[in-house]
Amino acid sequence: MPQVELSEHQPAWPSQFADVAALLRPVLGPAMAIEHIGSTAVPGLCAKPVLDVLLGADALPAFDSRVESLAQLGFVYRPAYEDEVPDRRYFVRAADGALPRVHAHGVVRGGPLWRSHLQFRDLLRADAAVRETYAALKRQLAQMHADDKAAYTLAKAPFIRQALEDGPAA
Repeated sequence: MPQVELSEHQPAWPSQFADVAALLRPVLGPAMAIEHIGSTAVPGLCAKPVLDVLLGADALPAFDSRVESLAQLGFVYRPAYEDEVPDRRYFVRAADGALPRVHAHGVVRGGPLWRSHLQFRDLLRADAAVRETYAALKRQLAQMHADDKAAYTLAKAPFIRQALEDGPAA
């Protein structure tokens, strides 16, 4: 099973995201949005060395029509994950020396997944207390689920849901 390994925030992650966005832009076109999400998008937060990229389109078929073009850039379409999250198209690109592993999440721009990903990222960026609590939880869960990335991810979900419900601290 893949190991859960966290690293401290790396200053290169924002520029690596910019490189990924520049790689994707010609395939996705100007109508699609590209956002850096996940822990690598939050300065000061520990993370698995994986860039999470949120792709926003007006409708999911926009991603279906780009599967081959994305494959030419090294992004592997993973339709099996649609059983878990049917409102998302999921693509993975392996690390290549210049860039870390990339997870691209294609969703409807403005839809619930789009809003929740950006809301959580922005909350972590703005609220040091939430960010520090989340970092401590991630470290604890990484030890508990060191050999099971899926369990690690599932165990973070209640915190994320609660943080989104609570919003920023006053």
